[in-house]
Amino acid sequence: MDVRTYVCALLLCSGAVFGKPTLRKDRVHHEPELARPANEDNQSHQFDHEAFLGKEEATTFDQLTPEESKDRLGKIADRIDGDGDGFITIAELKAWIKRVQKRYVYENVAKVWTDYDLNKDNKISWDEYKQATYGYYLANPGEFEDTTDQFSFRKMLPRDERRFRTADLDGDAAADREEFTSFLHPEEFDHMRDIVVLETLEDIDKNGDGHVDEDEYIADMFAHEEGGPEPDWVRTERDQFSDFRDLNKDGRMDVEEIRHWILPQDYDHAQAEARHLVYESDQDKDQMLTREEILQNWNMFVGSQATNYGEDLTKNHDEL
Repeated sequence: MDVRTYVCALLLCSGAVFGKPTLRKDRVHHEPELARPANEDNQSHQFDHEAFLGKEEATTFDQLTPEESKDRLGKIADRIDGDGDGFITIAELKAWIKRVQKRYVYENVAKVWTDYDLNKDNKISWDEYKQATYGYYLANPGEFEDTTDQFSFRKMLPRDERRFRTADLDGDAAADREEFTSFLHPEEFDHMRDIVVLETLEDIDKNGDGHVDEDEYIADMFAHEEGGPEPDWVRTERDQFSDFRDLNKDGRMDVEEIRHWILPQDYDHAQAEARHLVYESDQDKDQMLTREEILQNWNMFVGSQATNYGEDLTKNHDEL
């Protein structure tokens, strides 16, 4: 049993909840894929349906009649209108599309919420999270003295605390659902992106000079056997580093170059789709949509079929 498996087993035996935040993951974060297919039939509006409803929900359209789908669409429109003024702006529609595309994030938080909210006050304090995640380690530090693996509680605990403090926007040392979501999934939130970049740098920068050189970049994705040849894909990655990662050509990546690498900002697909939906449905050309305008162009949003979207209408809006 390797160290990582051993530690996880200890946590499970102790009844503690293991938190994911500081574990290594894929470095590059992409916005959910919203690229419009070039050969899409404009009459089908398949792309719009998937962007507005989510891909899985869009596949269940044929379960409702047109009348039922219009009724559900009207209720969805009411939810999108965040300030309740009767108008849906591009910003509100963009926020909805982004929320639909990362629904899995909120569902993940909902599944683990009760494991961390130990006193059931609908908030998770740092102390609650620390106890649930690190309780066994804190009570039995001697068992981890010989741990040499990267999976180190001594490193993880202060790092998690730093991330928690950043997510805690109101500074009350307790996270509501949105704050806890940003803690567990920082790459999804603008105010957490500095933390994502910093943690990536800390993970890869083995010599501690505050930069990532080519060998460190490669070592993060490939364990080289001494004397063994490098696969072709590794040589390709070395070219990627020199050609596209190291923007100022000084042989290493600084913080801003790491940000450019892992948090690409080439195109805001949700913004483009929101503008498209408004353009196609905005009859009075005021750059906003009313509930009536959406229903009149319901084909674009939910098609001649409809989504099995009832679960969204019964959930607390904060959980969507």
